[in-house]
Amino acid sequence: MDRLKCPSFFKCRRKEKVTASSENFHVDDNDENQERGNWSKKSDYLLSMVGYAVGLGNVWRFPFLTYNNGGGAFLIPYTIMLALAGLPLFFLECSLGQFASLGPVSVWRILPLFQGVGITMVLISIFVTIYYNVIIAYSLYYMFASFRSQLPWATCGSWSDENCSRSPIVTHCNVNTTDGLIHVNRTWLDINNATCLNGSEVYVPGQLPSEQYWNKVALQRSSGMEETGVVVWYLALCLLLAWLIVGAALFKGIKSSGKVVYFTALFPYVVLFILLIRGATLEGSLKGISYYIGSQSNFTKLTEAEVWKDAATQIFYSLSVAWGGLVALSSYNKFNNNCFSDAIVICLTNCLTSVFAGFAIFSILGHMAHISGQEVSQVVKQGFDLAFVAYPEALSQLPGGPFWSILFFFMLLTLGLDSQFASIETITTTIQDLFPKLMKKMRIPVTLGCCLVLFLLGLVCVTQAGIYWVNLIDHFCAGWGILIAAILEIVGIIWIYGGNRFIDDIEMMIGAKRWIFWLWWRACWFVVTPVLLIAIFIWSVVTFHKPTYGEIKYPDWGIAVGWSLIIFCIIWIPIMATIKIVQAKGNIFQRIASCCRPASNWGPYLERHRGERYKSMVDPKKEIDHEMPTVSGSRPPE
Repeated sequence: MDRLKCPSFFKCRRKEKVTASSENFHVDDNDENQERGNWSKKSDYLLSMVGYAVGLGNVWRFPFLTYNNGGGAFLIPYTIMLALAGLPLFFLECSLGQFASLGPVSVWRILPLFQGVGITMVLISIFVTIYYNVIIAYSLYYMFASFRSQLPWATCGSWSDENCSRSPIVTHCNVNTTDGLIHVNRTWLDINNATCLNGSEVYVPGQLPSEQYWNKVALQRSSGMEETGVVVWYLALCLLLAWLIVGAALFKGIKSSGKVVYFTALFPYVVLFILLIRGATLEGSLKGISYYIGSQSNFTKLTEAEVWKDAATQIFYSLSVAWGGLVALSSYNKFNNNCFSDAIVICLTNCLTSVFAGFAIFSILGHMAHISGQEVSQVVKQGFDLAFVAYPEALSQLPGGPFWSILFFFMLLTLGLDSQFASIETITTTIQDLFPKLMKKMRIPVTLGCCLVLFLLGLVCVTQAGIYWVNLIDHFCAGWGILIAAILEIVGIIWIYGGNRFIDDIEMMIGAKRWIFWLWWRACWFVVTPVLLIAIFIWSVVTFHKPTYGEIKYPDWGIAVGWSLIIFCIIWIPIMATIKIVQAKGNIFQRIASCCRPASNWGPYLERHRGERYKSMVDPKKEIDHEMPTVSGSRPPE
């Protein structure tokens, strides 16, 4: 710098530094990586990962699976599957993202042939993000609707029909008339104001007020997917608010979202604890807990293959592996962060949260069964029916129902937002890796632009047929596509790139470990985990059934749309593999071989971390062809 233009050299340097920081507020002076930025604190990362892994499924899927698969006995296969499938995949993805400091697409410099796997992960995350925020919008709507002296679904209202009732409804019975004993239907009874003879009544279950409120008021649900109807304006506004919250939390990337998660990741635990204490004081709560995980546990269930499949599937999806988010969030860690201990802490926290949430849920469902004179099995629901029918119904029966309802739906809101933050960060991280100069100058417009586009795409999910779209996307995109990506991920990294080589990469970050430390991880990565994933995939294919919403079947064109969505996500795997092979040199075998070697710019992002093994690598910040190694090119030194 010219000293004549700046009397104080050091002041000018300081001014220059501040200006650079202001251009890229994703980075501050304490960051190890001045190009991409790092988490401000270790706790920011841990809470973001916990928030990403702990989501709505922990509250409405795990408790039902536990109850349905033998109660406490289900914890045995659940724990085994955590050790054999969940934790190995989780550790692998965290290590991968941290080592290269790259998102889920660019990180496939490790194996250019499989770069389409990263694209598949990001595309599936985009589709899931669209409908996940719709669920957050539902939670917002119910939370706002709870700000009344009496919950609107506490009793049948003007919006309900004749089937709305908490008790069984008489459909037919015998009555005495001047013409003698006759058998009449309910309509005749109502018109003639007649009385049934005792013991002659024929009953059908009534629809709970909360069920009719969910369908007729909240969703304004149409008769099927083919009847789109209009956009439900209040759900659209709630969806817009949900996206505004997400955009506001992420406008500075991890620097802002890392602070928001201190509330959104921790508050659900406060609410669950409060709900558990309240539930435990209610009459009948012990009966609910007994059904969930107590004396009603059925250990004979462990002999059924379905139970083990459910345990493996729940662990796999609960930890959010193969969605790209774990790689994206871990890519902002400092190079020498102990990603091993992080993986252990986060996985255990996620699983214990699931168990803990079950106690809170079933204690109140037990009370609901008690006051309705039913068995717990008759009031247990899963998915949307638990969150927006059964639980609201139970809360409406409690003293101070509106307060507990506000608390419950605010908890669902914070649970959903954590996962949504990570999903959007996955998308923006991918854009940052591909267009670093753009993101350095225009992070806010790009982030808000992503939120706006996803909001517009999500409007179809807040029409009167919206719930059918939500269910369809969840059924197809959040199923096979993720399994395919996970299988190819572990096969590519462990079997092609090399498991021992990947372990050497990890030891560059966390320090050398004795061979016995890696014995378990080698067994899982090389054999057990991929075999389990393949078995789950085959089972899913064999047991595939067309999606339905309740008793309503989807039209053929709706099923075709679902298949089109999943094909669009996974088709990039062969497309990108073909592109990479075409761009390589040599005959077909030489081209494939070169694409199965790491790109020349694979390795640690910063030069000071590359050591002897990666000292000759090309600077990863430079735009280069991933297939730079020629046919006779050698691998980067190990």
